[in-house]
Amino acid sequence: MEHTTFGRTGLKVSKLGLGGAPIGGDFGRSDESEIERVIHEALDLGINFIDTAPLYGRGKSEERIGRALAGTRRHDVVLATKAVRSDLSYDYQSTMQSVEDSLTRLRTDWIDLLQLHDVESQPPQLILNETIPALLKLREQGKIRYLGVTTRNLPLLKMYMETGVFDAIQFYARYMLLDFSARREILPLAKELNLGVINGSILGMGLLADAPAAFLGEAIIQEAASRMEQLSWLRQSEPRGLIEPAMRFSLSQPDIHVSLTGTASLSSLRTNAAYCDGAGMREEDLSRIYELFHNVPSLFP
Repeated sequence: MEHTTFGRTGLKVSKLGLGGAPIGGDFGRSDESEIERVIHEALDLGINFIDTAPLYGRGKSEERIGRALAGTRRHDVVLATKAVRSDLSYDYQSTMQSVEDSLTRLRTDWIDLLQLHDVESQPPQLILNETIPALLKLREQGKIRYLGVTTRNLPLLKMYMETGVFDAIQFYARYMLLDFSARREILPLAKELNLGVINGSILGMGLLADAPAAFLGEAIIQEAASRMEQLSWLRQSEPRGLIEPAMRFSLSQPDIHVSLTGTASLSSLRTNAAYCDGAGMREEDLSRIYELFHNVPSLFP
């Protein structure tokens, strides 16, 4: 398992992180006993970064992770969660309560990285005047160590990065084989500011695993199929043959510190962990991918 330094935080993190949405059951029914085994095996494989949120399973993901880490294993991980929920207000009191509730569900006294979840769902003035002051207060109290911000909206993400408040960023479906728009401005700026960078949905919400999420529209699926056809030389002989190149595409990007693998399956976890071996992606393949989709619009709006 490869490890790296998470921006200016100085935290040592595994380049592969465990994403918490499937652990909460957001992508189908999940087996409680296997989930606990997945979390423990992830740690045994050297994965020390776990990312979750109150939104995932309406708290169930945090509860399951907290149960699995209870006791000595909490000290083995860099634990990241989010505030608030995108269907709730991000006012000062709601933000404070969200973090307190997360601490309870996670069975911990502190959160290593607290991220503002999907900031595009809230007015910037509310976040600047109420949400951020709440997080700064919680950090002052020692309940959170570092602050992050998440969104798929890259211009909005850039604006929050430039406030100087945040130690880390997380985007999703913005650096993957079919859409690497984060490469243009966001990754260079994050490097300049020395921010930790987390890459989510590196399989494009299931598209690169030949299993698109049910909520994706037909237009996106068709456009993705067209782009995937242009990547046919990367396909392996086994089914769902773009998973390995998709994983290596993110893992080999030096300016991405953590690539998230969201899974509630032991077999999937083991397969994905095997790709974090430092082999990366061949330079000729990487150059060809960049040339193919350099000027195409983002796949997801």
